[in-house]
Amino acid sequence: MTRPPHTRADPPFSCTVPSERTPRPLTDTAALARFRARARRKGTDALFLHRIAATEIKDRLQIVNRSFTRTAVVSPFPDFWRAFFPDAVHVPEGERLHLPEACDLVIHAMSLHWANDPVGQLIQCRQALRPDGFFCAVAFAGETLTELRAALAEAEIALMGGLSPRVAPMGEIRDLGNLLMRAGFALPVADLVHLEVRHEDALALMRDLRAMGESNALDDRHRRIPPRRLFALAAALMAERHADRDGRIRSSFDLAFLTGWAPHPDQPQPLKPGSARISLAEVLGRRKEDDTG
Repeated sequence: MTRPPHTRADPPFSCTVPSERTPRPLTDTAALARFRARARRKGTDALFLHRIAATEIKDRLQIVNRSFTRTAVVSPFPDFWRAFFPDAVHVPEGERLHLPEACDLVIHAMSLHWANDPVGQLIQCRQALRPDGFFCAVAFAGETLTELRAALAEAEIALMGGLSPRVAPMGEIRDLGNLLMRAGFALPVADLVHLEVRHEDALALMRDLRAMGESNALDDRHRRIPPRRLFALAAALMAERHADRDGRIRSSFDLAFLTGWAPHPDQPQPLKPGSARISLAEVLGRRKEDDTG
C-alpha cells in the first residue's frame, strides 16, 4: 500500500446524521464493539488514516497557539492515540462518554461517523470543557469509499437482484458544521481533507477496513454471510474503473475536521441585527456620489 497524498480542500463535507424521526439506529453498537476489539487485537499497522488524522490535529493545535493542560481524547484505539497525546485522558468511544470535567481540550477521534446520536456526542464534549475550552473532532465523511460503495451496489444488483446497505452513509460538511452549532459551540469551523489511497485490489482494501475496525456495522445490514462471488465481482468492477497503469486501485477517503469553543463572554460575538452604525443605503449613496463626481 502506498502512502496517500495529503491535500486540503475547502468545504463542503459531511458525516452521518440520522433523522430524528428514524426509530431504528444507524449503528449496531454491539457489532461495532466486536469489530473494534478484533482490530485492536490485530495491532496498529492498518491505522495509517488514524496516523494522518492525529498528525493533522497536532498541526492544527499549533495554529491555535495555546497551551492545553487538561486534555481528553475519545477514541476506539486509545493505545494508538496515546502515542500522539501521551498526557491526555483517553476515553473509549460509546453512546455515553465518560469524560473528565473541566477539560481545556477535547478531541473526538475517528468515531463520530458511527454515532447514533452525533449531536449528543458533541454536547457531551462541550459539557466536559471549561469556558473557552477547545474542541476538535475528526471523522470519515463526504466521498469516503464512494468507489467501493458503487462497485458493491452494482455487483449485488447483478448477482442478487437487490441492494443492501454495505457502506455507511457519509455526511456533508455543511451538516457537520450545523451539528457544532446545535451542540452549542462558539466559533464553529468544519473543513475537509481529501485523501486518495491505493491498494493492490479491492479485496486488499476490504482487509484494511476490517483491520481498522471499519467493517459493516450498520444496524440495517443483512445478517447472512454474503456469497464470495459478490466481492469478486465488486473487485473486478473496481479494477476496471479505478485502477492505475500498474494495476493498483484507487479509493477515496475524506476526513472531516470540526472545531469549536466552549462559550465564554470574552470571545468575539456577532453583531446584533440593526446594530450597524451606518446603513447600506448611505454606503450606496456615497458610492453613487463618488461615481458621478
